[in-house]
Amino acid sequence: MIPLLWFSLLPAAVAFSVTIPCSPADGAPFVSPSLVSLSIEQDRWPEWVGTSSKNQFFLNTLNNLKTITGAPPDIRIGANSEDKTNFSPEVKYNEDIFPAPTAVVPYPEALNITVGNAYYLVANHLPRGTHVTWGVNFGQFNITAAVLEATAIMNAFKSPPFQAAGVTLDFLEIGNEADLYANNGLRPAPFTSSEYVQQWTTFATNVSEAVNLSSTDTKFLIGSFAGSSSKTTGFSPQAIYAEGVLDSNPGKLIATFSEHHYSGSFCTGNGGLLQDLMTKATIRSNLTIYSTDVVATHAQKLDYILGETNSYACHGAPGVSNTAGAALWALDYALFAPQIGISKVFFHVVSTMVFEVEFPNFFQGIGFKYSLLQPVALNRSILDGSPLATPLPPHVQPLYYSAIIAAELRGCKDEAQISEITVNDTRIAGYAAFEAGELVRAVFINSQAFLQGSTNRTSIHLDLEFTGKGPSTMTVKRLAIGFADDTSGVTWGGQTYETTNGLVEGKLKLEYAPISKGLDIAETEVVLLDFSRGKGHEDTS
Repeated sequence: MIPLLWFSLLPAAVAFSVTIPCSPADGAPFVSPSLVSLSIEQDRWPEWVGTSSKNQFFLNTLNNLKTITGAPPDIRIGANSEDKTNFSPEVKYNEDIFPAPTAVVPYPEALNITVGNAYYLVANHLPRGTHVTWGVNFGQFNITAAVLEATAIMNAFKSPPFQAAGVTLDFLEIGNEADLYANNGLRPAPFTSSEYVQQWTTFATNVSEAVNLSSTDTKFLIGSFAGSSSKTTGFSPQAIYAEGVLDSNPGKLIATFSEHHYSGSFCTGNGGLLQDLMTKATIRSNLTIYSTDVVATHAQKLDYILGETNSYACHGAPGVSNTAGAALWALDYALFAPQIGISKVFFHVVSTMVFEVEFPNFFQGIGFKYSLLQPVALNRSILDGSPLATPLPPHVQPLYYSAIIAAELRGCKDEAQISEITVNDTRIAGYAAFEAGELVRAVFINSQAFLQGSTNRTSIHLDLEFTGKGPSTMTVKRLAIGFADDTSGVTWGGQTYETTNGLVEGKLKLEYAPISKGLDIAETEVVLLDFSRGKGHEDTS
């Protein structure tokens, strides 16, 4: 006899029925195995991947995801620092000049970056099958600088080590958030989208001719705007399409529009509340503002991505962006994005920087509060820049679990679909995953924040129904979180990724239950239901 391992520790305050479709609806999105991808600042890139040797911690965290979906996350190297980067053959990796840290921005981006050939060559450390986007300097309005960078990038990816490593360059990105250039002094005000199109076309023409881009599989990625007017005026995909960005020779090499988006800003030191970030309706409103942009982009037969995104701009809000509750936000955010036609979500991250000035072995840590992981040790607090008595070793942050759960929901099949489940509750979000048109898994997210100091943690009971002949049994895997504002101690199915090497540890704990029992889901909890394992699946190690 198979033991029944269904249990609930908390009283259910509310119960209602949820209908799960047994087959995908017409138009249900096919979801990329690299749906959750990473955007990395250029100034700290070598510390992420390693220089003379690989950064094994970082690579382990990527390979964890590759093991689940069959493909590693895509990697975008660029962002704010790409418009401060110049190439010199005299430099080996990179030489950076940083401003002084502040309590609001403990780890600022570099003011100036000079890179050499080895800076690009170390990308061959990435896992086999990694697809890369690399940014070149558009902000300083120096075509020669952009051409030198692009040439070094293309030469690296054409080299034998890259051919052997199976790491490919999908896109060159010319400039980061050009819609802000007039605000940050990179262009005289006013700087219009029409001027952007003219200047981008000039740069792209020079770059594409210098590296013979038309003879390669590498394409251009356009946009990378900080916001959108969603009109044919101002900075938006509609505006630049109307202004002819696709009509030139380099325009014909554009394959994707990239939008940047944050749910709020901590740039002046004012953070958002954790519950505000996690709220189901807020997540949807933050993404559906781009629905018309997505439609306009797809009409041009281009892909649409969030090429840089995260919780709060300017490196995140302390006590919010670095918490376990933010993992629930990120999971719902990433899974909802494909529902409106966004194919990939690049969570912006940054790491540490080692440099030698007066002290040859001084280890200078750099970290962002909203990073999924910190792959090099830190010696200053990511919250306020205060010195740490003991360096914080490489580690994953709670947000990393959102990538793991999204990967497990999606699975490793070539063509997997994920569609949102209608749940008539402001706290509960749900998604169903299909393989070859057959329901295989579902995930439910309770975004009610259970915060430190709270004592009454309620749960919601879901009675599960199906549109057709559904399964009779399920296995249940839970994301266990003490409090929404915890910054560590999270487990997924009883296991942890908060390890010294970034690899999962611990005994896997799954519940086996009949569908008729339904499901209890607590405040600040995620549950994954697997309908494909069959009867007899018990706790495993």
